[in-house]
Amino acid sequence: MKLTRDRWTAILMLLPSVVLIGVFVYGFIGQTAWTSFSDWGRVSSQALAVNPEIEMVGWQNYRDLFTGFIDVRFRQDLVNTFFFTIFFLAGCLGLGLGLAFLLDQDVKGEGFFRTLFLFPMSLSFVVTGTIWRWMLQPRGGVNVLPTTVGLPAWEFRWLTDRTQIWRFDWNALPGMTGLLVAAILLVVALSSWRGGRRLRAAVALASGVMLGAWALTLGRSVALLPFPELHGFNIAFVGIILAAVWQMSGYTMALYLAGLRGIPSELREAARVDGANEIQLYRHVVLPLLQPITLSAMIILGHISLKIFDLIFAMAGADNATTDVPALLMYLTAFRANQFSKGAAIAMVLLVMVAAVIVPYLWTSLRGETRR
Repeated sequence: MKLTRDRWTAILMLLPSVVLIGVFVYGFIGQTAWTSFSDWGRVSSQALAVNPEIEMVGWQNYRDLFTGFIDVRFRQDLVNTFFFTIFFLAGCLGLGLGLAFLLDQDVKGEGFFRTLFLFPMSLSFVVTGTIWRWMLQPRGGVNVLPTTVGLPAWEFRWLTDRTQIWRFDWNALPGMTGLLVAAILLVVALSSWRGGRRLRAAVALASGVMLGAWALTLGRSVALLPFPELHGFNIAFVGIILAAVWQMSGYTMALYLAGLRGIPSELREAARVDGANEIQLYRHVVLPLLQPITLSAMIILGHISLKIFDLIFAMAGADNATTDVPALLMYLTAFRANQFSKGAAIAMVLLVMVAAVIVPYLWTSLRGETRR
Protein backbone atom coordinates (compact mmCIF):
# COMPACT_ATOMS: atom_id res chain seq x y z
CA MET A 1 0.00 0.00 0.00
CA LYS A 2 1.39 3.35 -1.02
CA LEU A 3 1.75 5.81 1.82
CA THR A 4 0.36 9.19 0.96
CA ARG A 5 1.49 12.49 2.41
CA ASP A 6 -1.45 12.52 4.84
CA ARG A 7 -0.55 9.05 6.11
CA TRP A 8 3.08 10.03 6.63
CA THR A 9 1.92 13.12 8.49
CA ALA A 10 -0.35 11.03 10.71
CA ILE A 11 2.45 8.52 11.40
CA LEU A 12 4.93 11.25 12.31
CA MET A 13 2.40 12.94 14.58
CA LEU A 14 1.61 9.70 16.42
CA LEU A 15 5.18 8.37 16.57
CA PRO A 16 6.31 10.39 19.66
CA SER A 17 3.29 9.23 21.65
CA VAL A 18 3.80 5.62 20.59
CA VAL A 19 7.49 5.73 21.55
CA LEU A 20 6.78 7.33 24.93
CA ILE A 21 4.01 4.82 25.71
CA GLY A 22 6.26 1.97 24.61
CA VAL A 23 9.08 3.11 26.89
CA PHE A 24 7.30 4.49 29.94
CA VAL A 25 4.33 2.07 30.04
CA TYR A 26 5.14 -1.25 28.41
CA GLY A 27 8.87 -0.92 28.96
CA PHE A 28 8.38 -0.41 32.68
CA ILE A 29 5.84 -3.24 32.79
CA GLY A 30 8.48 -5.47 31.23
CA GLN A 31 11.08 -4.27 33.75
CA THR A 32 8.68 -4.97 36.62
CA ALA A 33 7.96 -8.46 35.29
CA TRP A 34 11.71 -9.16 34.99
CA THR A 35 12.26 -7.93 38.56
CA SER A 36 9.47 -10.16 39.86
CA PHE A 37 11.35 -13.23 38.62
CA SER A 38 14.57 -12.19 40.39
CA ASP A 39 15.79 -12.13 44.00
CA TRP A 40 16.47 -8.40 44.09
CA GLY A 41 15.99 -7.28 47.68
CA ARG A 42 15.90 -10.69 49.35
CA VAL A 43 19.26 -9.79 50.92
CA SER A 44 18.78 -6.36 52.51
CA SER A 45 22.42 -5.35 52.16
CA GLN A 46 22.22 -5.87 48.39
CA ALA A 47 18.92 -4.05 47.79
CA LEU A 48 20.28 -0.52 47.35
CA ALA A 49 23.79 -1.40 46.24
CA VAL A 50 25.19 0.32 43.15
CA ASN A 51 25.71 -3.04 41.43
CA PRO A 52 23.49 -5.50 43.30
CA GLU A 53 24.00 -9.21 42.76
CA ILE A 54 20.73 -10.30 41.20
CA GLU A 55 19.83 -13.88 40.31
CA MET A 56 16.74 -15.19 38.57
CA VAL A 57 14.56 -17.37 40.81
CA GLY A 58 11.66 -18.00 38.42
CA TRP A 59 8.21 -18.22 40.02
CA GLN A 60 9.52 -18.35 43.59
CA ASN A 61 8.22 -14.92 44.57
CA TYR A 62 4.74 -15.81 43.33
CA ARG A 63 4.80 -19.16 45.14
CA ASP A 64 5.79 -17.38 48.34
CA LEU A 65 2.93 -14.92 47.99
CA PHE A 66 0.25 -17.57 47.53
CA THR A 67 1.65 -20.44 49.58
CA GLY A 68 4.46 -19.03 51.75
CA PHE A 69 4.22 -19.06 55.53
CA ILE A 70 5.22 -15.40 56.07
CA ASP A 71 3.04 -13.88 53.31
CA VAL A 72 -0.29 -14.40 55.04
CA ARG A 73 -0.86 -10.63 54.89
CA PHE A 74 -0.89 -10.66 51.09
CA ARG A 75 -3.48 -13.39 51.01
CA GLN A 76 -5.69 -11.50 53.46
CA ASP A 77 -5.23 -8.41 51.28
CA LEU A 78 -6.63 -10.31 48.30
CA VAL A 79 -9.65 -11.29 50.38
CA ASN A 80 -10.02 -7.65 51.50
CA THR A 81 -9.96 -6.53 47.87
CA PHE A 82 -12.59 -9.09 46.90
CA PHE A 83 -15.06 -8.02 49.59
CA PHE A 84 -14.32 -4.32 49.06
CA THR A 85 -14.99 -4.68 45.32
CA ILE A 86 -18.29 -6.50 45.88
CA PHE A 87 -19.68 -3.96 48.36
CA PHE A 88 -18.23 -0.96 46.51
CA LEU A 89 -19.86 -2.01 43.23
CA ALA A 90 -23.17 -2.87 44.87
CA GLY A 91 -23.27 0.40 46.81
CA CYS A 92 -22.31 2.65 43.90
CA LEU A 93 -24.62 0.96 41.39
CA GLY A 94 -27.58 0.72 43.76
CA LEU A 95 -27.31 4.26 45.15
CA GLY A 96 -26.46 5.76 41.75
CA LEU A 97 -29.42 4.05 40.10
CA GLY A 98 -31.77 5.13 42.87
CA LEU A 99 -30.65 8.76 42.67
CA ALA A 100 -30.97 8.70 38.88
CA PHE A 101 -34.55 7.37 39.15
CA LEU A 102 -35.43 10.15 41.59
CA LEU A 103 -33.94 12.90 39.44
CA ASP A 104 -35.68 11.48 36.37
CA GLN A 105 -39.07 12.34 37.89
CA ASP A 106 -38.79 16.03 36.90
CA VAL A 107 -38.22 17.19 40.46
CA LYS A 108 -37.82 20.88 41.21
CA GLY A 109 -34.24 22.02 41.63
CA GLU A 110 -32.89 19.09 39.63
CA GLY A 111 -29.78 21.04 38.61
CA PHE A 112 -28.96 21.79 42.24
CA PHE A 113 -29.38 18.19 43.38
CA ARG A 114 -27.46 16.84 40.40
CA THR A 115 -24.54 19.14 41.24
CA LEU A 116 -24.81 18.24 44.92
CA PHE A 117 -24.61 14.50 44.23
CA LEU A 118 -21.76 14.93 41.73
CA PHE A 119 -19.68 17.18 43.98
CA PRO A 120 -17.94 14.36 45.94
CA MET A 121 -16.50 13.01 42.69
CA SER A 122 -14.62 16.29 42.17
CA LEU A 123 -12.60 15.64 45.33
CA SER A 124 -9.47 13.53 45.35
CA PHE A 125 -9.42 10.31 47.34
CA VAL A 126 -6.85 11.89 49.67
CA VAL A 127 -9.24 14.71 50.60
CA THR A 128 -12.13 12.27 50.97
CA GLY A 129 -10.03 9.98 53.13
CA THR A 130 -8.93 12.82 55.40
CA ILE A 131 -12.51 14.06 55.91
CA TRP A 132 -13.89 10.59 56.59
CA ARG A 133 -11.01 9.78 58.93
CA TRP A 134 -12.06 12.73 61.11
CA MET A 135 -15.69 11.61 60.94
CA LEU A 136 -14.92 8.01 61.93
CA GLN A 137 -12.73 8.69 64.94
CA PRO A 138 -13.68 6.20 67.71
CA ARG A 139 -14.26 9.03 70.24
CA GLY A 140 -15.52 11.69 67.87
CA GLY A 141 -17.31 12.25 64.59
CA VAL A 142 -20.39 10.15 63.99
CA ASN A 143 -19.87 8.16 67.21
CA VAL A 144 -20.87 11.20 69.30
CA LEU A 145 -23.98 12.04 67.26
CA PRO A 146 -26.34 10.28 69.73
CA THR A 147 -25.11 12.58 72.50
CA THR A 148 -26.83 15.51 70.78
CA VAL A 149 -30.19 14.01 71.79
CA GLY A 150 -29.12 12.78 75.20
CA LEU A 151 -28.21 9.21 74.22
CA PRO A 152 -24.90 7.50 75.02
CA ALA A 153 -22.18 7.71 72.38
CA TRP A 154 -21.53 4.80 70.06
CA GLU A 155 -18.41 2.71 70.61
CA PHE A 156 -17.91 1.38 67.10
CA ARG A 157 -14.19 1.10 66.20
CA TRP A 158 -14.59 2.03 62.56
CA LEU A 159 -11.10 1.65 61.12
CA THR A 160 -9.45 -0.42 63.85
CA ASP A 161 -11.99 -3.19 64.46
CA ARG A 162 -10.28 -6.57 64.10
CA THR A 163 -13.48 -8.60 63.93
CA GLN A 164 -13.79 -10.90 60.90
CA ILE A 165 -16.92 -12.46 59.45
CA TRP A 166 -17.57 -14.91 56.59
CA ARG A 167 -14.27 -16.69 57.21
CA PHE A 168 -13.02 -19.52 55.00
CA ASP A 169 -9.91 -21.65 54.68
CA TRP A 170 -7.37 -20.47 52.09
CA ASN A 171 -6.83 -24.11 51.08
CA ALA A 172 -10.38 -24.17 49.74
CA LEU A 173 -9.63 -21.35 47.28
CA PRO A 174 -8.87 -23.53 44.20
CA GLY A 175 -12.10 -25.45 44.58
CA MET A 176 -14.12 -22.29 45.29
CA THR A 177 -12.64 -20.56 42.25
CA GLY A 178 -13.46 -23.52 40.03
CA LEU A 179 -17.04 -23.65 41.31
CA LEU A 180 -17.43 -19.91 40.71
CA VAL A 181 -16.24 -20.22 37.11
CA ALA A 182 -18.50 -23.25 36.64
CA ALA A 183 -21.48 -21.24 37.92
CA ILE A 184 -20.67 -18.44 35.49
CA LEU A 185 -20.52 -20.93 32.62
CA LEU A 186 -23.88 -22.36 33.64
CA VAL A 187 -25.40 -18.87 33.64
CA VAL A 188 -23.92 -18.30 30.17
CA ALA A 189 -25.41 -21.60 29.04
CA LEU A 190 -28.85 -20.63 30.32
CA SER A 191 -28.65 -17.21 28.69
CA SER A 192 -27.49 -18.71 25.38
CA TRP A 193 -30.30 -21.28 25.46
CA ARG A 194 -32.90 -18.56 25.95
CA GLY A 195 -31.31 -16.58 23.11
CA GLY A 196 -31.62 -19.51 20.71
CA ARG A 197 -27.87 -20.25 20.50
CA ARG A 198 -28.18 -23.93 21.31
CA LEU A 199 -24.62 -24.98 20.32
CA ARG A 200 -23.04 -22.30 22.48
CA ALA A 201 -25.36 -23.25 25.34
CA ALA A 202 -24.39 -26.92 25.06
CA VAL A 203 -20.66 -26.12 25.06
CA ALA A 204 -20.99 -23.80 28.06
CA LEU A 205 -23.14 -26.33 29.94
CA ALA A 206 -20.70 -29.19 29.33
CA SER A 207 -17.74 -27.00 30.29
CA GLY A 208 -19.47 -25.83 33.46
CA VAL A 209 -20.38 -29.36 34.57
CA MET A 210 -16.86 -30.70 33.93
CA LEU A 211 -15.23 -27.73 35.61
CA GLY A 212 -17.52 -28.04 38.62
CA ALA A 213 -16.71 -31.75 39.02
CA TRP A 214 -13.00 -30.99 38.65
CA ALA A 215 -13.23 -28.17 41.23
CA LEU A 216 -14.87 -30.47 43.78
CA THR A 217 -12.16 -33.08 43.26
CA LEU A 218 -9.41 -30.46 43.40
CA GLY A 219 -10.77 -28.90 46.56
CA ARG A 220 -10.62 -32.23 48.35
CA SER A 221 -7.19 -33.35 47.14
CA VAL A 222 -5.07 -30.19 46.76
CA ALA A 223 -3.95 -27.97 49.65
CA LEU A 224 -2.08 -24.72 49.09
CA LEU A 225 -0.78 -24.77 52.66
CA PRO A 226 0.06 -27.62 55.05
CA PHE A 227 -2.17 -26.05 57.70
CA PRO A 228 -5.56 -24.29 57.82
CA GLU A 229 -5.40 -20.53 57.22
CA LEU A 230 -8.62 -18.64 57.82
CA HIS A 231 -9.47 -15.38 56.08
CA GLY A 232 -12.60 -13.27 56.07
CA PHE A 233 -14.18 -9.85 55.78
CA ASN A 234 -12.70 -7.29 58.17
CA ILE A 235 -15.37 -5.11 59.78
CA ALA A 236 -12.89 -2.20 59.68
CA PHE A 237 -13.54 -1.95 55.94
CA VAL A 238 -17.11 -0.76 56.53
CA GLY A 239 -15.98 2.84 56.98
CA ILE A 240 -13.77 2.74 53.89
CA ILE A 241 -16.62 1.29 51.82
CA LEU A 242 -18.93 4.07 53.00
CA ALA A 243 -16.40 6.73 52.01
CA ALA A 244 -15.75 5.17 48.60
CA VAL A 245 -19.46 4.78 47.83
CA TRP A 246 -20.12 8.37 48.95
CA GLN A 247 -17.53 9.64 46.49
CA MET A 248 -18.31 7.52 43.42
CA SER A 249 -22.09 7.02 43.59
CA GLY A 250 -22.61 10.43 42.00
CA TYR A 251 -20.62 9.26 39.00
CA THR A 252 -22.85 6.24 38.46
CA MET A 253 -25.87 8.50 38.99
CA ALA A 254 -24.70 10.70 36.11
CA LEU A 255 -24.23 7.66 33.87
CA TYR A 256 -27.65 6.24 34.65
CA LEU A 257 -29.33 9.63 34.34
CA ALA A 258 -27.85 10.10 30.88
CA GLY A 259 -29.08 6.63 29.96
CA LEU A 260 -32.59 7.35 31.26
CA ARG A 261 -32.75 10.59 29.30
CA GLY A 262 -31.72 8.68 26.18
CA ILE A 263 -34.67 6.27 26.34
CA PRO A 264 -37.37 7.46 23.91
CA SER A 265 -40.56 8.53 25.63
CA GLU A 266 -42.51 6.59 22.99
CA LEU A 267 -41.26 3.30 24.47
CA ARG A 268 -42.55 4.20 27.90
CA GLU A 269 -45.89 5.36 26.57
CA ALA A 270 -46.23 2.18 24.51
CA ALA A 271 -45.58 0.07 27.60
CA ARG A 272 -48.17 2.01 29.59
CA VAL A 273 -50.72 1.61 26.79
CA ASP A 274 -50.10 -2.16 26.89
CA GLY A 275 -51.06 -2.15 30.56
CA ALA A 276 -47.66 -2.07 32.29
CA ASN A 277 -47.50 -0.39 35.67
CA GLU A 278 -44.46 1.62 36.79
CA ILE A 279 -42.69 -1.39 38.33
CA GLN A 280 -43.19 -3.48 35.18
CA LEU A 281 -42.12 -0.51 33.06
CA TYR A 282 -38.79 -0.22 34.82
CA ARG A 283 -38.26 -3.97 35.07
CA HIS A 284 -39.03 -4.92 31.46
CA VAL A 285 -38.22 -1.73 29.52
CA VAL A 286 -35.95 0.68 31.36
CA LEU A 287 -33.55 -1.64 33.17
CA PRO A 288 -32.80 -3.85 30.11
CA LEU A 289 -31.94 -0.70 28.13
CA LEU A 290 -29.57 0.39 30.91
CA GLN A 291 -27.55 -2.85 30.83
CA PRO A 292 -24.70 -1.41 28.68
CA ILE A 293 -24.34 1.49 31.11
CA THR A 294 -24.32 -0.90 34.05
CA LEU A 295 -21.55 -2.93 32.41
CA SER A 296 -19.46 0.16 31.70
CA ALA A 297 -19.90 1.42 35.26
CA MET A 298 -18.94 -1.99 36.68
CA ILE A 299 -15.76 -2.07 34.60
CA ILE A 300 -14.70 1.45 35.62
CA LEU A 301 -15.55 1.00 39.29
CA GLY A 302 -14.07 -2.48 39.33
CA HIS A 303 -10.64 -1.39 38.17
CA ILE A 304 -10.73 1.52 40.65
CA SER A 305 -11.45 -0.86 43.52
CA LEU A 306 -8.72 -3.31 42.51
CA LYS A 307 -5.97 -0.68 42.57
CA ILE A 308 -7.33 1.46 45.43
CA PHE A 309 -4.49 2.99 47.41
CA ASP A 310 -4.82 6.68 48.27
CA LEU A 311 -8.20 6.50 50.01
CA ILE A 312 -7.08 3.74 52.37
CA PHE A 313 -3.69 5.39 52.94
CA ALA A 314 -5.39 8.65 53.94
CA MET A 315 -8.08 7.04 56.09
CA ALA A 316 -6.24 4.27 57.94
CA GLY A 317 -2.55 4.81 57.27
CA ALA A 318 -0.04 2.41 55.80
CA ASP A 319 0.51 0.24 58.89
CA ASN A 320 -3.07 -0.71 59.73
CA ALA A 321 -3.08 -4.36 58.65
CA THR A 322 -6.84 -4.75 59.10
CA THR A 323 -7.51 -2.35 56.20
CA ASP A 324 -4.61 -3.38 54.00
CA VAL A 325 -4.92 -4.04 50.25
CA PRO A 326 -2.38 -5.36 47.69
CA ALA A 327 -1.50 -1.90 46.33
CA LEU A 328 -0.66 -0.66 49.81
CA LEU A 329 1.32 -3.81 50.61
CA MET A 330 3.25 -3.39 47.35
CA TYR A 331 4.29 0.10 48.46
CA LEU A 332 5.39 -1.14 51.89
CA THR A 333 7.22 -4.16 50.49
CA ALA A 334 9.07 -2.36 47.71
CA PHE A 335 9.78 1.08 49.18
CA ARG A 336 9.98 0.46 52.92
CA ALA A 337 11.29 -3.08 53.17
CA ASN A 338 13.32 -2.71 49.92
CA GLN A 339 12.17 -6.16 48.78
CA PHE A 340 11.93 -5.06 45.17
CA SER A 341 11.38 -8.49 43.65
CA LYS A 342 8.45 -9.36 45.92
CA GLY A 343 6.99 -5.88 45.50
CA ALA A 344 7.23 -6.31 41.73
CA ALA A 345 5.48 -9.68 42.02
CA ILE A 346 2.60 -8.03 43.90
CA ALA A 347 2.46 -5.35 41.19
CA MET A 348 2.22 -8.00 38.48
CA VAL A 349 -0.58 -9.77 40.34
CA LEU A 350 -2.44 -6.46 40.45
CA LEU A 351 -1.79 -5.94 36.74
CA VAL A 352 -3.26 -9.36 35.92
CA MET A 353 -6.32 -8.67 38.10
CA VAL A 354 -6.98 -5.31 36.43
CA ALA A 355 -6.33 -6.75 32.96
CA ALA A 356 -8.82 -9.56 33.66
CA VAL A 357 -11.46 -6.86 34.10
CA ILE A 358 -10.44 -4.39 31.40
CA VAL A 359 -9.21 -6.54 28.49
CA PRO A 360 -12.42 -8.58 27.91
CA TYR A 361 -14.46 -5.37 27.97
CA LEU A 362 -12.16 -3.63 25.49
CA TRP A 363 -12.07 -6.70 23.25
CA THR A 364 -15.87 -6.91 23.22
CA SER A 365 -16.23 -3.19 22.54
CA LEU A 366 -13.71 -3.17 19.70
CA ARG A 367 -15.28 -6.30 18.22
CA GLY A 368 -18.68 -4.63 18.26
CA GLU A 369 -17.30 -1.50 16.55
CA THR A 370 -15.64 -3.65 13.88
CA ARG A 371 -18.94 -5.41 13.13
CA ARG A 372 -20.70 -2.06 12.73
